[in-house]
Amino acid sequence: MKNNSTNNARIIYEYTKFLKEAKRLDDSTVDGALKSINRFEGCTGYLDFRKFRAKHAIAFKKNLLSKKSLATGEKLSKATVLTATRHLKAFFQYLATQKGYRAKVNYSDIEYFNLSEKDTRIGNAKRKRSVATIEQIVKTLEGMPCSTSIEMRDRALIAFVILTGARDGAVASAKIKHIDLADHSFYQDARDVNTKFSKTFTTYFFPVGELPHKILADWIDYLVTELGYKQNSPLFPKTKLAHDANQQFEAVGLLEEHWSNANPIRKIFAQAFALAGLPYFNPHSFRNTLVRLGEKLCQTPEEFKAWSQNLGHESVLTSFYSYGDVPDYKQAELLRKLSKPAQNTSHDMEEQFKQFMQFQQMKGNI
Repeated sequence: MKNNSTNNARIIYEYTKFLKEAKRLDDSTVDGALKSINRFEGCTGYLDFRKFRAKHAIAFKKNLLSKKSLATGEKLSKATVLTATRHLKAFFQYLATQKGYRAKVNYSDIEYFNLSEKDTRIGNAKRKRSVATIEQIVKTLEGMPCSTSIEMRDRALIAFVILTGARDGAVASAKIKHIDLADHSFYQDARDVNTKFSKTFTTYFFPVGELPHKILADWIDYLVTELGYKQNSPLFPKTKLAHDANQQFEAVGLLEEHWSNANPIRKIFAQAFALAGLPYFNPHSFRNTLVRLGEKLCQTPEEFKAWSQNLGHESVLTSFYSYGDVPDYKQAELLRKLSKPAQNTSHDMEEQFKQFMQFQQMKGNI
């Protein structure tokens, strides 16, 4: 951050520590906030934060709303702008509580970071998500090559994600010892596995067919018997690179180390779906796939609660609100069904749902 003042650098450092230690946010979330702050500084010419006024917030909003994305060449989306302005609003609210800034930063000026009601609605609008079906994922697995160790790893990786719904950070940090094939489970131990909010829990394999389970079992057997990996070794080791005859890097096998981030996982997903002639479905979208499968298979609130818990959600409403959006075709199907008189309504189902809703109200979830 060139030309940044010493005061700005110091308070940004303190704010970073506040977000990580007090708010307990993960690195990616903190990085997003810092990126927004850096955008603001660039817009204001690295103005000392103590000189902040409403006019700077207004200028920042106008700048973002007219700015184009370097990746797409299009104007920044309202969602991106909304996220950035919320980051700045939270940052200046923090500054207003800090020594040396309390008398300088006016709370009413901070409110000028708010977007118009129209732009806020657009920024908050839920977009259609690209969600793969189980059939598409199985088709992709069937078409993936598996003659080399790298190809076997890539195939097992996709099988593992649909079996567990694990987030890519957890997948990248998983070890062989965390998998119990006999128990069909993945122990997400936060001491080793990079889980969201450092939460420890066990995920039991979802009922997505025999092929993913067989692929994972064969992969672990290969790691242990063929490569001599131990229980503490990475489940998905990183690619080993070496120079070819032209002094260019090429993949030559596996390195018994964890990936440092989830970028290689996303690349593997992109290549696999392209090979299958399907659009790209990112690793996280498999969680949406599993929620939709759960909505189809679960017959009672208790079953869906267990399904939701298996994804690491403390509240079943998280599954409904964050992942359980109804696709267009299903929405039409349900509404047509509801237009007809109800038949064979299960009294037991109604009673269980009533009890479940009462339980959620007692917990304060609704």
